[in-house]
Amino acid sequence: MKKFFAIAVCLTLALITTQSFAQLAVDKGTKFVNLGIGVGGYGFYTGGGIGLNAAIDIGVAKNITVGAVAGYKSYGSVGSYNYNSFDIGARGSYHFNELLKLNTDKADLYAGLGLSYYSFSYGGFLDNYSQIYFPIHLGGRYFFTEKLGGFAELGSSLATVKVGLTLKF
Repeated sequence: MKKFFAIAVCLTLALITTQSFAQLAVDKGTKFVNLGIGVGGYGFYTGGGIGLNAAIDIGVAKNITVGAVAGYKSYGSVGSYNYNSFDIGARGSYHFNELLKLNTDKADLYAGLGLSYYSFSYGGFLDNYSQIYFPIHLGGRYFFTEKLGGFAELGSSLATVKVGLTLKF
């Protein structure tokens, strides 16, 4: 009985130790999808409004992802003008889990740079402002289950602060 108990304790400790030192792997083929809301923002008119945003990140190498991002924000109406903006673009990220030696498979810290098209409209078709810009982002994900988690990002895109759900495939 003592041998059985000693073996059970050793196996339990081995499993706990293995689990606690696991890192969230970001390798070629890893896919993340973020769906969220955001406030603040880049561009001609940044006050007010809550934006909707989506991003997909696909692993292309160890700790490196590339993907796409899109966002939309409506600021409401003032008189006969409707204030709206959107952006769409590409982005790349470096994931710091291994570099920072994060000992969890639930967290993912990342930062990156993108190339986006931004458009702001405040009336008719001719009342538009648009440009190409290079947004930066710094973010983190925390997974509640193996595939579902939450994310938060700071950046220079349509929304300065973004939060929402993230899915891992």
